[in-house]
Amino acid sequence: MPSLITQVKSKLFIHSSRKSLHALDGAYASLLHGRSLDFEDLRKYEYGDQVRDIDWRATARQGTPLVKRHRAQRMHTILFAVDTGRSMSALAHDERSKKELAILAAGALGFLSLRHGDDFTTVYGDAAGIRRLAPGRSEGALEHALRTIDRAIDTSRAPSDRDALLSYLTRNISRRMIVVIVTDEAPITDETERMLRRLRVQHDVLWLTVRDADVVLEHAASATRTDVDTLWDVPDFVQGDPEIVRELTAQTRAEAAQLAEILRRLEISHAVLDGQDDAVSQLLQLLNRRSHDRL
Repeated sequence: MPSLITQVKSKLFIHSSRKSLHALDGAYASLLHGRSLDFEDLRKYEYGDQVRDIDWRATARQGTPLVKRHRAQRMHTILFAVDTGRSMSALAHDERSKKELAILAAGALGFLSLRHGDDFTTVYGDAAGIRRLAPGRSEGALEHALRTIDRAIDTSRAPSDRDALLSYLTRNISRRMIVVIVTDEAPITDETERMLRRLRVQHDVLWLTVRDADVVLEHAASATRTDVDTLWDVPDFVQGDPEIVRELTAQTRAEAAQLAEILRRLEISHAVLDGQDDAVSQLLQLLNRRSHDRL
């Protein structure tokens, strides 16, 4: 099997012919600024400070808004929480593998973490169970993690269970980490929102949506499309039906808007990955948005 990390690197360095890899490095570095839990002191609130950094008790005592300052840590841990249920074996929006797109996303951020001397760990699973890999800080460990994700998706016979994945994190990950959730467009539930609220108290959270392929295309299709969960074939006659396409598009947009609004309220950074060709650019945009939000 070809090296997965080598394939990830090739995407990164192809991207760097248009935008320097240093841009990705710099954007990744901004991911880590100012979110350590090592308390240092208090200072007066200034325009642009995060509301969540306000110390409300100290503010009440002093009668003026005060924010907590934290001592920066040199090393961080990135936790990749990857949905490896059978839905991830389907096609992404670019009509290529969702699995490969998920591996590219985790691999790109994992590679950047290695360049900055950080370590990473991986939690993955489906409705049959959730598993965790030991932390690593080497390309060998990253290759092992990517191969594990690849194999888990290929061999999964169980449906995805995003809520079980998030529940595992809330129950078992106590040390503060940067949690990167890699999942697909399945509708968000009340339980998902509850788990995210709990995660957000302890961790810095990013959410990467691997966008699904369109079930019904705007044109007639020569090949039969099959749902990987139900194994039902999509009837050929619905392909290219404008009314069905409009209804499905509206439903997908409504669900995406609901997710985006929940993540915005929880101050969770979010990117939608359409396909492999644009994934690195979309990750860079995500990291740059986080950098600007903290200025």
